[in-house]
Amino acid sequence: MQTPGLNTFATDTQYVLVVAGKPEGPFSIAELRAKKIKPGDFVKTPGMDDYKEVHEVAELRQLFGFSRQPLPMQYFGSFDQRATASVVDWFIVLAVFVLAAFVVMLFSLLALPGEENKVIRIGISVAIVALTIPARLIYSVVMESGPKQGTYGKQLLKIRVCDMYGERIDTSKAVGRNVAKILSVATFFVGYLIIFFNKKQQALHDIVADTLVIKDRLDG
Repeated sequence: MQTPGLNTFATDTQYVLVVAGKPEGPFSIAELRAKKIKPGDFVKTPGMDDYKEVHEVAELRQLFGFSRQPLPMQYFGSFDQRATASVVDWFIVLAVFVLAAFVVMLFSLLALPGEENKVIRIGISVAIVALTIPARLIYSVVMESGPKQGTYGKQLLKIRVCDMYGERIDTSKAVGRNVAKILSVATFFVGYLIIFFNKKQQALHDIVADTLVIKDRLDG
């Protein structure tokens, strides 16, 4: 007896297949089978944002009996991409909180006028700006575990955070990854520099959290 879900999927889904570096198709599951596709071949449906290797698509793994494979090394985000994305993200977060501190300062001038309250006004503004560190953590966790798998900086650089198989990470893994950045900084940033010395271009916090930063691979 056939599984209804797989039967519907096999009948209705059409795939574009990359052949000799060029997209061809779309093809049905039967046509893909006739072409003797391999786990490392690239495919895409209209519902996919990017091409995926066959072994990355759960339904195709089940239909063709392929096993899941780690992502190949050429798809990982580089150090300069990640650094640029981080600068963009810090700029976004700082801009929001500096603006907030400025607005609070204006209101505090009205609520707490006088030279004697100057220290209080400055203290409030500094406290607001100091919140950028926990805010940056929350921002990264929410964005990296979200549908886009990356902060606005990462999206701009077309890189994203994923697990070892290219899948979206959950909130707990995103928290672990970002908290582990303390280790990357505490090692006098050696935790970031090790990106240059491993094939998967993982920073120390990526290794601890078992995550990757990957880049878009093929244009649609």
